[in-house]
Amino acid sequence: MKKFAIFFCVLVLCPSFTINFAQSRRVTDTNNKKSNQRPVESPTPPSNNTSQTQQNVDENAETDDSEVIKVETGLVSIPVKVVDRGGKFIGGLMKENFKVFEDSVEQQIEYFTNEQQPFTVALILDMSYSAKFKAEEIQSAALAFIDQLRPSDKVMVVSFDQEVYIHCEPTNDRKILQTAILKTKIDYGTSLYEAMDLVMNEKFKKITGRKAIVIFSDGVDTSSRQSNDLRNLSDALELDALIYPIEYDTFKEVQAMKNKPVIQQPKLPSPIPSKNKNPFPIPTVGGVGTMDEKGTTVEEYRKAAEYLNELANRTGGRLYKASTIANLSDAFSRIASELREYYSIGYYPKNEMDSGKKYKIKVRVDREGARVKTRDSYVVGKKESQR
Repeated sequence: MKKFAIFFCVLVLCPSFTINFAQSRRVTDTNNKKSNQRPVESPTPPSNNTSQTQQNVDENAETDDSEVIKVETGLVSIPVKVVDRGGKFIGGLMKENFKVFEDSVEQQIEYFTNEQQPFTVALILDMSYSAKFKAEEIQSAALAFIDQLRPSDKVMVVSFDQEVYIHCEPTNDRKILQTAILKTKIDYGTSLYEAMDLVMNEKFKKITGRKAIVIFSDGVDTSSRQSNDLRNLSDALELDALIYPIEYDTFKEVQAMKNKPVIQQPKLPSPIPSKNKNPFPIPTVGGVGTMDEKGTTVEEYRKAAEYLNELANRTGGRLYKASTIANLSDAFSRIASELREYYSIGYYPKNEMDSGKKYKIKVRVDREGARVKTRDSYVVGKKESQR
């Protein structure tokens, strides 16, 4: 009876069934002045089948050992996609069609939403200087993306250069979203890590339901001071949201510009100091300057590619690559379509949760020949006092 009472209290206090995370609060300081450190170019009905069916499903399950979630207490929430032998999404499934096992122990599914439930999407746009895309091209692709989402889906628009900007909070008002996207502009610096930190820890922690982050970037950070790649990847383990990076490779363009002299016309500092911008972002000598090499090396680009790929792997999302405006638009379109093809399943673990321990997850569905794409495991996070 006591166990039932405790469980009832949990349901009352946590009606949205989200994972409760313990982590430090970090706020991006937008007053820090940071200089750009990369070369610059001018912006231009349920069915019941046999156990044999479940065995066949297990053999066709798609999992990735690197896809883990890191929880301390509360509900373990996992996104699940089910496809047939031809790779076509199987919709219309219900809670009764699924079984979840943790370390071979069947769990009771407490939370289930189907593919019709809306998403909250954080659209994060890298607006640092790049020779790959113009601002207008990025905006056009982003506008097309929100038009392909369902009317009930909410989007928040975030951009970053050397600072991070929240252009609008989550909304399904398309006029507000269009205005927000058109406010983005290209400028100096690349604070990618701080943008991800802000969205994961300050914004999405307050939002319940199905969530996804779509990040458009080359993955190279040059100006974050309050966060880093390892912190982002650790936080991604705790995130109950999908991350879809769209990576564009600017390496060749950056190399072409790296040692190119930049003519910088002298200009006087404003009597009122700018809140975010360095009035002299390019170091000059006699009116001519070149940038240092931060954010331009082969190793940094290799690290950037691994970083974006890991963000996708750890959350069950997918990495897309874009080298032209056509495949950028195609990447946004594919993501919008895929967001309509996920179920969300949640359970309270029957096993005792030991800090730092990894628990294996297996999801079965009672459809013959179906393949399941989902997370493979989760890791229990340390309590705040242990960090």
